[in-house]
Amino acid sequence: MGSYNSFAEYYDELMEDARYPERCRYILQTAERLGHNMGRTLDLACGTGSLTLELKKSGVDVFGADGSVEMLSEAMQKSLREGFHILFVNMDMQELELPEKTDTCVCTLDSINHLIDENDVQKTFDGVSRYMNAGGLFIFDVNTVYKHREVLADNVFVTESERVFCVWQNFPRENNIVDISLDFFEEENGVYYRQSEDFSERAYSDSELRVMLEKAGFEIIAVCGDLSFEPPREDEQRAIYVARKKH
Repeated sequence: MGSYNSFAEYYDELMEDARYPERCRYILQTAERLGHNMGRTLDLACGTGSLTLELKKSGVDVFGADGSVEMLSEAMQKSLREGFHILFVNMDMQELELPEKTDTCVCTLDSINHLIDENDVQKTFDGVSRYMNAGGLFIFDVNTVYKHREVLADNVFVTESERVFCVWQNFPRENNIVDISLDFFEEENGVYYRQSEDFSERAYSDSELRVMLEKAGFEIIAVCGDLSFEPPREDEQRAIYVARKKH
């Protein structure tokens, strides 16, 4: 999976539509609906820590893990600016090793899709289960097969902020994999400087995810549309899974 070395610098500016406060409220409401105490919570593939920080502000005992040192550097600086001392650890999802078990694990904004080998997805699910107390909740989302085939496809997207201009190109291939190329252009004194980032994402079907979760010792409580408590629509671009660690 990509390390997001260049993307880390611009990530927050270009992800303003991620709706972190709303995503945090959704997670807390999901736990409340199920009578679940968040307890010790892992924000897996936490990126620049925006959701981690929102959870912390809401009183959750949370820490973050990510495979990108650059992303974690942004996360630590952000949390310190807000006056919080949050633990952030550098660790790939599929190589999870924790000193203590968790009660909740969240993994948002299509991080699972960055694992294009299904064996790595299984290893990730296995690791989350291994380091989770019985009855714990695993809440994660994925980009759907529909989004990969119909939205990303071979399209090109352009995003810009006050500081950077980004061109996002998609190159679809077999097994619902899309190779993604990002080019960042930042102007300085009339000159544009370019940085690039390349990575791939894979969409997994509902049946594939169900088999892997069951194998890891989870029971699926719900599958919903993005930030919804209703089942995903046929044209849903992001689906949210809520799974409980079996006793």
